[in-house]
Amino acid sequence: MSPTSASPRDPQDAVVDTTVLAGDGWTHPLRTGQVLRIVDLEGNQAVDTLFYDLHDPANRYDAVRTLRAQQRVYLTTGSRLLATDGAPLLTITADTCGRHDTLGGACSCESNRVRYHLDKLFMHSCRDTFMLELQKQTPRWVVPLTKRDITHNINFFMNVPVTPEGSLTFADGISAPGRFVEMAADRDVLVLVSNCPQLNNPCNGWNPTPVRMLIWDC
Repeated sequence: MSPTSASPRDPQDAVVDTTVLAGDGWTHPLRTGQVLRIVDLEGNQAVDTLFYDLHDPANRYDAVRTLRAQQRVYLTTGSRLLATDGAPLLTITADTCGRHDTLGGACSCESNRVRYHLDKLFMHSCRDTFMLELQKQTPRWVVPLTKRDITHNINFFMNVPVTPEGSLTFADGISAPGRFVEMAADRDVLVLVSNCPQLNNPCNGWNPTPVRMLIWDC
C-alpha cells in the first residue's frame, strides 16, 4: 500500500456517525471486520486514542511491539496496531494524512505544569478525559477499566518529529480539514478517544476543534 490512500466508503452507509467536540471523550466497541474512520474536520487536531481487546482489556495496544514489528516510528496505511499478545488489534487501511504519532503520549495536568507553567495544572487534559470516559463507561464492560488501564496511546494526526539526537518535539500539524485515517478491526476492540484540548503547544494548531467518528459494518 502507498503511504497515503483514499477510501471508497460512503459516510451515508456508516452505522455510526458522531461528532466529538474538542476536549470531549468517546468510547465505542468495534466488532471484528468493522471499519473505523476518524476525520480531522477542521485540520491539525490531535486525537488521542487507546485500543483494548474487548473481551480481555488487559490485552491492549502495545506501542513497542507495533513499532518494532513495522520498523518505523510513524503509523500510516498498512500499519498493524499490535496488542500485548503480539497479534493485531486493527490494521490501518486508508490514510489521507500520511503519518500519526505513537511516541508523544497523552497530555496530563502534571505534564502541563512541568512543561509550561505552574498555573497550567488546572487545565483540562487528555488523561482527565480518558479517566472521565472510563468512569462513565465501565459499567458497560465485563471487565471494569481503571486509571491503571490508561497506557501508551496513539495520537492520530499529531506531528511529533524525532530529532537526530533522539528527542521528541511538538510541531505544527501536517493534517488539513477533511483528512482522515481509517482502520479495520482484526478482533473485537474497545475504542477509547480523547479529542485533545491542549492549548499550550501546536499539536492542535493552538485551537482545539471537533472530529468525526464513523463506523461501517464489514
